[in-house]
Amino acid sequence: MKIPKEKRTYCPKCMKHTIHEVFESKRRKASELKWGQRQFRRVTSGYRGYPRPLPSGNKPVKKLDLRYKCKECGKSHIKKSFRTGKPEFIAK
Repeated sequence: MKIPKEKRTYCPKCMKHTIHEVFESKRRKASELKWGQRQFRRVTSGYRGYPRPLPSGNKPVKKLDLRYKCKECGKSHIKKSFRTGKPEFIAK
């Protein structure tokens, strides 16, 4: 899917529409200190089995993590993501 490198959209910091730089952010590793992960480690430790059904397979396409960085104030924010195959960033 072709995605423009720059887009004019609303900036919550400036509280007006400005030009934003669009880029894909990399997902970071989930924290081991979160409650759900601590509970998962506690349940899977010892002689018990896996606490839930194993995942059957991957989805055909992943959701994008698009970040919009404002050219005026420099703050970045995320909008609702969507599913697509290979993202291709193009200059207008």
